[in-house]
Amino acid sequence: MSVLLEMQGVRAGYGKATVLQDISFKIEAGQSLALLGRNGVGKTTLLETLMGNTQMWAGSIVFKGQPVDKLAPFQRARLGLGWVPQERGAFVSLTVEDNLRVVQRPGAWDLKRVYTLFPRLEERARNFGDQLSGGEQQMLAIARALMTNPDLLLLDEPMEGLAPVIVAELAQAIKQMASEGLPCIVVEQQPILTLSMTDKALVLEKGRVVLEQSSQVLADNPEQLGQYLGLRV
Repeated sequence: MSVLLEMQGVRAGYGKATVLQDISFKIEAGQSLALLGRNGVGKTTLLETLMGNTQMWAGSIVFKGQPVDKLAPFQRARLGLGWVPQERGAFVSLTVEDNLRVVQRPGAWDLKRVYTLFPRLEERARNFGDQLSGGEQQMLAIARALMTNPDLLLLDEPMEGLAPVIVAELAQAIKQMASEGLPCIVVEQQPILTLSMTDKALVLEKGRVVLEQSSQVLADNPEQLGQYLGLRV
């Protein structure tokens, strides 16, 4: 398998504050990653660093064989990094369909395919962004990222604050995306759910990688999960 993404010796943060220390890992083509750890250990910062939204003092990031650590966020997006932040960020003055069309780039993910993945959005196609429920807004945020036709999708707590039925729908959609060839990096507070959607897991502590393991192996070891995450699963 070819390497899709590699971070090597990355030290990054905000202003003068270092959050990530010596982060090194790689993702093979077609492989999805669960990013786990207690609150405040640097999970979101790692995603922000991949997108170019932090200060990076050391190390390298290579995506699809190309160094990207000197590229601006929009250049990384054009190269194929998709980003779904916690804020969701729908254009409230646009309809659902216009939200999707305005970011569309050529590729396999088009309006029809996105509506197949999220039928609720087709039902709400003429609704404006501020007329959607929280779950529908999250579906729209993911769908907008898909319309850019990324090669790797970064998801920052996509299930936060959502009802269990919506969480189940989103989890199934993420699994389906991965099965159809779009790998993801997922930050999520529900470890077992996150591991069920991914192939590989990284656990962070104090901005460092302390464990790199198969998602299935980690899911089958609740004692280890409890040790690193400080909770019962």
